[in-house]
Amino acid sequence: MAHKQDQILRTKFTERLCHWSIVVCFFLAATSGISWFFPTFSWMSNFLGTPQMARALHPFLGIAVFVGLCYMFKRFVHHNMPVRSDSIWFRNVKSVLLADHSKKLRIGKYNAGQKILFWLIMSSIVVLLLSGLVMWRAYFAEFFPIWMLRLAILAHSVAGIGLILLIMGHIYLAIWVRGSITGMVTGYVSKSWARQHHDRWAEELKAKESEKA
Repeated sequence: MAHKQDQILRTKFTERLCHWSIVVCFFLAATSGISWFFPTFSWMSNFLGTPQMARALHPFLGIAVFVGLCYMFKRFVHHNMPVRSDSIWFRNVKSVLLADHSKKLRIGKYNAGQKILFWLIMSSIVVLLLSGLVMWRAYFAEFFPIWMLRLAILAHSVAGIGLILLIMGHIYLAIWVRGSITGMVTGYVSKSWARQHHDRWAEELKAKESEKA
């Protein structure tokens, strides 16, 4: 079939399901958090019903995001380890931003920018989890001194805003690189897309196909 010949499975169903589940949980956790940090956006807590319901559900949504990202970490960490060819992407980052695909950048399944984003997101969620547990009034806050609670609130706020900005960047880049969102919805990308944006990965897949043949 043409579908099988022209397209490559980039993201499996379980990975896509986890990704979109994280999207929903993160949206609800982020909007409720923003509603408390910026009073102008207090209406955002309405996504979870009442303000009281938002406060009760926010920590559990945060834990759901953490668990989902742990799964994503396990599935994708080996693709996001630094390699020597990443330096080619950095040297040609201007061409990347200008959508100039004339140069061979030797990009694997994820480029150097995506790898940085991956590690920043994972680092942020760890900070959010640890600080969130410390300041979780219903269960753990009473076990910590006030100075630690204040530090946890500061860390949680900074990491939360940082993660929101990282995710916004992730969304922008997914829209900017045509075909990325379709790939995360269907799981498939075209072979020409793979050659254009992830040339080394496309070559590795072609070599595997040749070995099987």
